[in-house]
Amino acid sequence: MKTTPEHDARIAKLTFASVYPHYVTKAESKGRTKAELHQVLEWLTGFNDQKLQELIEEKATFETFFAQANLNPNAHLITGVICGYRVEEIENPLTQQVRYLDKLVDELAKGKKMDKILRQA
Repeated sequence: MKTTPEHDARIAKLTFASVYPHYVTKAESKGRTKAELHQVLEWLTGFNDQKLQELIEEKATFETFFAQANLNPNAHLITGVICGYRVEEIENPLTQQVRYLDKLVDELAKGKKMDKILRQA
């Protein structure tokens, strides 16, 4: 699925710190914990709590955030629609990675079991 260059640029320049509180709120408002959110983040990116905090304090953009990430080799198993886009069809790699994260947070908030969220091949 094609996104516009403007859309991709806007996502790349968003800071993780500006979106992270929304992820926490979304998870906690649906009865999930910050620890579960961090487990999902670590599965996707390889970042532990300390590294996440550093990236938040640095106000790292999503471009920097995912450039430093060690993306899980099973990330390609994340499928479905988020924000009107089918994640497996997004052509821009960075936009796709951000939408992977959005999709995982959405699944967490919807009460999906952790073993289903943390996909295995």
